[in-house]
Amino acid sequence: MLWNMLKNQHIQVCQMNNKINIAVIGLGHVGNYLLNELNTKKKDIEQKTGKKINVVAISAKNKNKKRKFKINKSIFFSNPIEIIKKKKIDILFEVIGLSDGISKKIVELSLKNKIHVITPNKALISKHGDYLSKLAEKNKVNLEFEASVAGGIPILRTIKEGLATNKINKVYGILNGTCNYILSEMEKTKDNFLNVLKKAQHLGYAEQGNPKLDLNGYDAFSKIRILSSLAFNKKISKQKCLMEGIENIEYKDIDISSQLNFRIKLLGITEMINGKLFERVHPCLVKRDSYIGNVNGVMNAVIVHGKPVGESVLQGEGAGPGATSSALMSDLLSILRGNIKYPFGLHDTKRKKAIIYNEKKSSNSLYLRLEVKDKPGVLSEITKLLANNKISIERVIQIPNHKKKSASIVIITHKAFEFRSQNLIKGLKKNNNVIKKPVLIRLF
Repeated sequence: MLWNMLKNQHIQVCQMNNKINIAVIGLGHVGNYLLNELNTKKKDIEQKTGKKINVVAISAKNKNKKRKFKINKSIFFSNPIEIIKKKKIDILFEVIGLSDGISKKIVELSLKNKIHVITPNKALISKHGDYLSKLAEKNKVNLEFEASVAGGIPILRTIKEGLATNKINKVYGILNGTCNYILSEMEKTKDNFLNVLKKAQHLGYAEQGNPKLDLNGYDAFSKIRILSSLAFNKKISKQKCLMEGIENIEYKDIDISSQLNFRIKLLGITEMINGKLFERVHPCLVKRDSYIGNVNGVMNAVIVHGKPVGESVLQGEGAGPGATSSALMSDLLSILRGNIKYPFGLHDTKRKKAIIYNEKKSSNSLYLRLEVKDKPGVLSEITKLLANNKISIERVIQIPNHKKKSASIVIITHKAFEFRSQNLIKGLKKNNNVIKKPVLIRLF
């Protein structure tokens, strides 16, 4: 039965007219770059696939917006839904980027009308991927989203195809170029978080208006959920999990970490522990001489642990129109070559709901920085709180600030359960001698 279905799908693609009609929905930085690639690389695509592509429809909010190159206004649609009604489309690129609304509507409608869909939209896939993949399978078309995770790094195709027979137990890495740039630049320039963020916005690495989704860890978490589903053959998890961003990290933390032979990196981590799924995104202290500790700037890196392959490492640009467009084009060529595959590498009925690991039972050594009043007895109060939560100390650093009559206390702990560390933070926040929000970073 499976063979017949795949055979029929293959026949469907092979019988696709050699002239392939394409629609591009969304003409932001990525959409514009993609459109230019589609127009300038027609001959190259035809040579590699035997198919002639033709962009017959485009859509965006503003038809008259100034762009780097001229768009063909005769194929412009203000309402992308009209494209499905009025044009014969074989492949549609959704490059809007919303988790719901028009993004979901146009993808859903396209799949129902047996149109292949390619998208970099991690928010859409992480939220509705199960439903949309089932829809794609039902209508025997592709739903491709290589560009949704780690930009130009072919991590999804690597997991789905290159490592298909491996039993993967852990995937982790740097999945957000904005955060990695900010942390790298703070270390390099010794500048503060806000100034470096402004620089990142000026360079286009961070959103001009509201970069919150990058900074608070949500962007990386969406990617982790997609990776989890692919790596472990599970439905996309909907459970709330540990997610922290980099907003509270100061240069002081980077400097102290460096003195301790660490760097701070925002990591996305997913693994199976005793058959249970454990996903999280948070800043980590990593060894300066480790591989992940030397991935800097806007670069992304993903590390996969599996059997029998061992450890596989992929690194490259994780964001930007060039890297994203590269992944989108690879999805296009895959479809044009007749590569029909399940969106998540396995038939929907074979992907089971994950059992979620209790994050409170996880354990990590901790970096804890406290800004406190510089007076006798404060350190003893803090060590007592640590003892009450059964957290043992490995190292203490005290840095006085005589002008402000305060001090920075940095504590490196031995491994502690997550629920104990959270209880500790609650207790520290109630202590009147702690004058700023405590900074807690887990060691990796």
